Amino acid sequence: MKIRQADRLKALPPYLFAEIDRMKAEVAAKGIDIISLGIGDPDLPTLPNIIDRLKKAVDNPIHHRYPSYEGMPSFREAVAQWYGDRFGVDLDPVGEVVSLIGSKEGIAHAPLAFVNPGDVVLCPDPGYPVYSIGTMFAGGEAYLMPLLEENLFLPDLSTIPAEILDRAKLMFLNYPNNPTSAGATREFFEKVVAFARENNILVCHDAAYSEVYYDGELPMSFLEIPGADEVGIEFHSLSKTYNMTGWRIGWVCGNQDAIGAIGKIKTNIDSGIFQAIQEAGIEALQGDQEPVEELRKIYQSRRDLACGYLSKSGFSFMVPKATFYLWVRTPEGLSSAQFVGRILQETGVVLTPGNGFGAYGEGYFRISLTVNEDRLQEALDRIGAVSW
Repeated sequence: MKIRQADRLKALPPYLFAEIDRMKAEVAAKGIDIISLGIGDPDLPTLPNIIDRLKKAVDNPIHHRYPSYEGMPSFREAVAQWYGDRFGVDLDPVGEVVSLIGSKEGIAHAPLAFVNPGDVVLCPDPGYPVYSIGTMFAGGEAYLMPLLEENLFLPDLSTIPAEILDRAKLMFLNYPNNPTSAGATREFFEKVVAFARENNILVCHDAAYSEVYYDGELPMSFLEIPGADEVGIEFHSLSKTYNMTGWRIGWVCGNQDAIGAIGKIKTNIDSGIFQAIQEAGIEALQGDQEPVEELRKIYQSRRDLACGYLSKSGFSFMVPKATFYLWVRTPEGLSSAQFVGRILQETGVVLTPGNGFGAYGEGYFRISLTVNEDRLQEALDRIGAVSW
């Protein structure tokens, strides 16, 4: 019997890391030491108080049954309290917060709640591939908004054609941004609120990196802007802030009607997050935040090390004020795939080609600061030893 895949699977773009994984295997087979600066997965462990809370919660049999679809009331209350303390945003934990099995899950499922076949979703390019893939799975059409360096990697909303706006239902944004590390200003978010209201478009803001910032410059929540709760929702995650990528816990908050629609999707797709993990999430949000500040110092030291070395080596980039990524121009005459491939083959250092994040990522590569400083320095030294 021939297994026939659905057309939506056939339409998927090539997996970003598939070719890199193949090349890694080839290089490793030669005995070359691999240093991965590719995937954005923190190398530091989850904080001990969070782990301890999980251990205690696992022993409680009440958590061994089906969890609430929307999330434990105590977890949603912790989210609302954290938003109030961190951003000054007042959220109703009952109607304006829904837990997610990691923010990726919510982002991928959001178009199912709002997009009909043929509707348009505005997606940043370069950007997290899930924005456009979730759109495609819902039968929608992704319209790519270029993020250009001359615009500080902010989309120029005035260039979107009227015929696209007539069909647009959603707009995905992500600041601090992956992969470019760019931030958004209050002025930009105010323009987005007015734009969304004028064109009846729901804004879906991905704020997963809001707590990985440098030099004391705190990123904003989109929901801080007056009127944002009328036109938007915000996705967040414990993954990057608390080194919990493997735990799969996050949330979406904001406009009550939109949150309710996503809740309807989730009640028909999944059965919620293991409650012991939600207990750990409460500890993350309500526990001592000083270790989080220490994590930021570690990433800032790595950022400074990498930026100093790359500058001396003649690479062009914007110094990031947030995230643990560097978005760097490739040397003249090399595509992102050519550069990354050559670095991997000759040095064993894994980087991410910019074109994996979209057509407008061509000409760049991404460095993830998720190895310790000794390994980072070794990787930089190897890169610097390659002549162009």
